[in-house]
Amino acid sequence: MSPFPSEGEVEPVKRQQADFLPEREEVLECIWMLEEEGQANPTLEELKACILSLPCEVEELPRALEVLEGEGLIKREGGRVTFTEEGRAKAREVIRRHRLAERLLNDLLEMPSGSMEAGACRLEHALDPEVTDAVCTFLGHPKTCPHGKPIPPGPCCERFDREVRPITLPLSELQPGNRGRVVFITPSIHARLDRLASLGLVPGAVVRLHQKRPSVVVDVGETQLAIDQEIAKEIYVRPMKSEEGIRLGGGKLRARR
Repeated sequence: MSPFPSEGEVEPVKRQQADFLPEREEVLECIWMLEEEGQANPTLEELKACILSLPCEVEELPRALEVLEGEGLIKREGGRVTFTEEGRAKAREVIRRHRLAERLLNDLLEMPSGSMEAGACRLEHALDPEVTDAVCTFLGHPKTCPHGKPIPPGPCCERFDREVRPITLPLSELQPGNRGRVVFITPSIHARLDRLASLGLVPGAVVRLHQKRPSVVVDVGETQLAIDQEIAKEIYVRPMKSEEGIRLGGGKLRARR
């Protein structure tokens, strides 16, 4: 008998490994979360308790740990589980995908907490690196998830900090009479995105600053808006040269709080 599996046997093995991937990633996620809470190198019982708190099921924890150890992602010593260097990097990717998925479902779809958690658990396993970066960029490179936990930055965030952020400034720091193009918005309250979008304050929009106090007053197209200082600090613009801008009209003053 040949020691190698036949061609027909290989595909089911690959399929089983792919089907088991979510459970392995959930375990890596739990180890990371426990470390964040000060429980580095968790015991099996601590890991089980963490997994039970998740909306996603891990039915075969011993098998998941065995596979992760075989892949060189974790080590088990003295009844405790610890990351290898490669395992920590993999867990970081999983956590990043999960927390970005939470932000997407929370900020864009406004899903309730329970549905958001379950949806994020399913979505995170389907995001490849390119789509993950696209989601992150679309959301404005958020720093935290809806629960306030840090989102590990990715390559897109590093490019953004290196190439884009240095040429932008908050709308509140633009000088009166100057124009700027909105590059990104980082609202502390996600509902503000919809309100600002309804007024035309979206990435790509050209604004002209009239005054900074007591409220920030800007022209957006043919409309003049008054917004709070707090909101103006969350809108980042790239200052424009006079020849870059478009002719901006006056319009009525509208307060926005």
